[in-house]
Amino acid sequence: MTTYDYDVLYIGSGHGTFDGAIPLGAKGFKVGVIEQDLIGGTCPNRGCNAKIVLDSPVALKRHLADVHHIVTGETTIDWAANQAHKRAVISGLPAFIQGLLDDHSVDVIFGQGQLLDAHTVLVAGQNKTADKIVIATGLRPNRLDIPGSEFAHDSEDFMNLTVMPKRLTIIGAGYIGMEFATMANAAGAEVTVLMRGSQALRAYHQPFVAQIMADLTKRGVTFVTDTAVTTIDQQRDHFIVRGDEGFEMQTDWILDATGRVPNIESLNLAKVGVKYTPKGIVVDQYLRTNVPSIYAAGDVIDKTQPKLTPTAIFESKYLMHLFAGETSAPIDYPVVPSVVFTSPRLAQAGVTVAEAEAHPDQYVIEKHHVPDDWYRQVEQETMGDNVLIFDQKHTLVGATEVSHRADDVINALLPAITFQYGAEEIERLIHVFPSIAASAWDQL
Repeated sequence: MTTYDYDVLYIGSGHGTFDGAIPLGAKGFKVGVIEQDLIGGTCPNRGCNAKIVLDSPVALKRHLADVHHIVTGETTIDWAANQAHKRAVISGLPAFIQGLLDDHSVDVIFGQGQLLDAHTVLVAGQNKTADKIVIATGLRPNRLDIPGSEFAHDSEDFMNLTVMPKRLTIIGAGYIGMEFATMANAAGAEVTVLMRGSQALRAYHQPFVAQIMADLTKRGVTFVTDTAVTTIDQQRDHFIVRGDEGFEMQTDWILDATGRVPNIESLNLAKVGVKYTPKGIVVDQYLRTNVPSIYAAGDVIDKTQPKLTPTAIFESKYLMHLFAGETSAPIDYPVVPSVVFTSPRLAQAGVTVAEAEAHPDQYVIEKHHVPDDWYRQVEQETMGDNVLIFDQKHTLVGATEVSHRADDVINALLPAITFQYGAEEIERLIHVFPSIAASAWDQL
């Protein structure tokens, strides 16, 4: 019988790893984690956690504006103080997560992991062997392949800005582009968003996206559509961004928000024979690659499910149960909600509006205008809509909302979608009243 250094060896230490590695270690398995950067990966250090801290005063500023006849006075965001608060909140997370790994006898090995064969990883000049290897190296920001791309910055650079530039240009209108446009605008920057096409946030209900864009436009954000950036030049203390059809503009700082790509180049996948695509590593219904001893978890997978932290957590825990012999079933994804942290928020879960509209014989669509709800008038919400999608039995199967509380509403409705609650189950639920959850469930 072959003896390995580890039962399971993870490459990467983000949510695709530690949410499963820690309980696996607690169960007595010999577990190792390879990390070349900060423990915890993108989300705690340069993603979700950092973003929501920086956005918190933005949401507060919007709320105060809504109730300006009651709470009076001008409010401004001190961006340097905001950054200091972010650092205070997240700086201890890597040590905290490593502490949890240490407490459960999980070895942390610092260095870049490179596959040598189906059971061996080279790291820090040493070969580490394992019965099973899990690749959880996530995504990184895409970089434009144009002259002058070195003058553009990525999302991590933005979230580390200590001084907000006067003029800020964002290339791309996905999650990152739209969320950071909201933050920068609220912090006083003159923001321009350059879009290659005509649609922002393409995965979401476009009439709701249009509401967000209209609101940001009213607040001073400029959207330039159907423009591909071709060059970036530096001129003294500013930059010139040029695009097709003669487009040209001056700016002080540029964010490249053109998407994210999988971290797979340094893994030696081709040598070992692991299949992958430009979207990530190919896995089967057990998150196993075509090399039976090698698995993948998190955003590095080529998958149809949203590449989000909660998805990575679910996958990591699934592999933990699989490796521990607690399940032999293929992964069964639940409904995965998603949200864009603009102001207002845009969130959705389950069957989308586009899917429902394409199959009118299967679904019933109900629309609600948020300000019509008495509870939403408490905070003087003046904009927002939602769409609830039911099957023919009037079971909720999907929901989409744009509002300042959209994330809370979708979270509140998620159990009804996931567990397919009928009238009897819904009547058994008594919510705290008044509350956003009670307001959301009233619509059912």
